[in-house]
Amino acid sequence: VLAELIETFVSHLSESRSDCYFSTGSYKATDADVKNESLSSVQQLGVEMTVRYGKYLNLLKERAENELYFVLMNCEKFLKQQQRAVVSPLRCLQERCAGYDWFASSVFLIMSGNGEKTLTFLQQFSRLLVSAFLWLPRLHISMHLPITTVESGIHPVYFCSAHHIEMLLKAELPLVFSAFHMSGFTPSQIFLQWITQCFWNYMDWSEICHYIAICIFLGPDYQIYVCISVFRHLQQEILKHTEA
Repeated sequence: VLAELIETFVSHLSESRSDCYFSTGSYKATDADVKNESLSSVQQLGVEMTVRYGKYLNLLKERAENELYFVLMNCEKFLKQQQRAVVSPLRCLQERCAGYDWFASSVFLIMSGNGEKTLTFLQQFSRLLVSAFLWLPRLHISMHLPITTVESGIHPVYFCSAHHIEMLLKAELPLVFSAFHMSGFTPSQIFLQWITQCFWNYMDWSEICHYIAICIFLGPDYQIYVCISVFRHLQQEILKHTEA
């Protein structure tokens, strides 16, 4: 039901010019284009974990690895069409997006391992503003960003969402904010860990689905509200650990 709901919603928005924040051009996913490509060792490990989790949730069948491989390789090629050529000493700008694509994997599980449906959804979703915040590889060295932002190597989520997390936490949960300050690291570090991993290993699958759905239906600012809510939920634990 969730798959059909977000598919219909995103398909409707992506056809409306006023709702499309990014222009994406056309891309046709084919096996032939990606069969000679290979995933990094980190991505291969991510595929294994995703398939294991999907089978544990009874969402995936056999040959799921091949379908997910197809999705990830085509995502990389699709996003590459929208990337700049950057000359920089920063290693993160000289290679593919670091780490594993947890958002694409989450969508793959929501679509019950259907690679074509997943890719169609991601291509439509990539036109919307919320994709910049939920799908972090979306803006890796992207031509949609000012060149100075690209050359800094800093993802917009760092100076946009993470900044608002710090600001809101200080106003809404001053004790939690102080606890982080005393510990020597920032709430935004935890926030970035959560959203980069799409809350995998932190929330149950149904809650991960709710997080993705809420942000798609209500807008990217709900990513911040969800995280503030989690900090509020964890407040007593955080304060107890601070005292200890």
